[in-house]
Amino acid sequence: MSVHIIAILVLVAAFVIATVLPINLGALSLVAAFVIGSLVLAGPPDDVANKIFADFPGNLFVILVGVTLLFAIARANGTVDWLVHLAVRGVRGRIALIPWIMFGVTAVLTASGAVVPAAVAIIAPVGLSFAARHRINPVLMGLSIINGASAGGFSPLAIFGVITNGVVAKSNLPGSPLTLFLGSLFFNVLLNVVMFVIFGGRELLGRVAELEPVVAEVSPGGAPGAARAQTTGATGAGFGEPEHPPVTTLDLNRVLTLVVLTALAVGAMAFRLDVGLLAVTAAVLLSLLAPNTYKGAVAQVAWPTVLLVCGIVTYVNLLQEIGTIKFLGGLVATIGVPLLAALVICYIGAGVSAFASTTGILGALIPLAVPFLLAGHVGAVGLITALAISASVVDSSPFSTSGALVAANAPEDRREYVYRRLMAWGFSMVVVAPPITWLLLVVPGWLGG
Repeated sequence: MSVHIIAILVLVAAFVIATVLPINLGALSLVAAFVIGSLVLAGPPDDVANKIFADFPGNLFVILVGVTLLFAIARANGTVDWLVHLAVRGVRGRIALIPWIMFGVTAVLTASGAVVPAAVAIIAPVGLSFAARHRINPVLMGLSIINGASAGGFSPLAIFGVITNGVVAKSNLPGSPLTLFLGSLFFNVLLNVVMFVIFGGRELLGRVAELEPVVAEVSPGGAPGAARAQTTGATGAGFGEPEHPPVTTLDLNRVLTLVVLTALAVGAMAFRLDVGLLAVTAAVLLSLLAPNTYKGAVAQVAWPTVLLVCGIVTYVNLLQEIGTIKFLGGLVATIGVPLLAALVICYIGAGVSAFASTTGILGALIPLAVPFLLAGHVGAVGLITALAISASVVDSSPFSTSGALVAANAPEDRREYVYRRLMAWGFSMVVVAPPITWLLLVVPGWLGG
């Protein structure tokens, strides 16, 4: 049996075990990477281990830890509460509009050039805190943010769009940046409408949040848990503190937090600095200014989620390193029916991207499809657009960076629920997105380029 088939079966077995038994899938995946790597990679044990560790997603680890650490601090001192209150006032308390506002803001950020994980990392903590306070399904809020990021992700200025259009041009294939962008935008808008209905959006219609100001006495540390007010609110996110009302005023700690959050956004979007390292830097600076107030922040990092995501991504990266993904792509060339081969390519893109970097998948699968596309049996623009959409809408999987950020920033008591719903939704996208985009964009043959 081919080592590539064995590697895929091991991945399936890890999923089954983690589903049946209470064992972290990330830990199982690291064991799988050790076993498969030892069998396939050549060299002494130390060299093999180094090659396996080379596939560990250090950047993703830092993003997850840095962002959740920073927003644990922002929640503890009331900054997130203040932002949520500001959002409520901005839509005059209409709760149903907030997920769509988050969708639109994230789409604008990514369409303007922000890296998708950076945009999700900035918006998700605020959106999910709003969801917790106003009884919105956190999955509804999280998917609105992820879908918004994908909606804008293929603009000619966006990182996904730049990479896809660049690979198409380099491969001498016909391309249409506008078709790519609009196709992704419309698909994600329609997808978000469906998701909005499925996850309780209709129940939000007509609901209006209270806008009355809260009179709060805040402790010197700035944590809202010590507040006394005329009205009561939802459970807060401080470190082991009691329930507290919404925060509607700014103090020194909140102003400083807003400053570093703004600096993070500018650094990540305008200067393309690493969002994870920026978030860690911001968290450390705030901790230095108030070390006793934020001493419990590190414990709020979603460590089980970090282990799960980094473990599975390490294994999938190893599969790419040993050629398993290329092996799957090569199988497509043996399919004698062009339309069927096009559908298989979309399925491979969706399936692999659910566990790995969408950026890397787009850069890898389009070149694999070049000989197939140059033959002219299917429209290049249609297939590339279908592949791009199929590979990006699965970012809602908790094993992709965007999905992982949403799961990590969900309230602790609902994190398992969010993780399982994101996994179900993400893998449903693996199943349904390829045939839908294939039927709409490839089969008619009207997007040949």
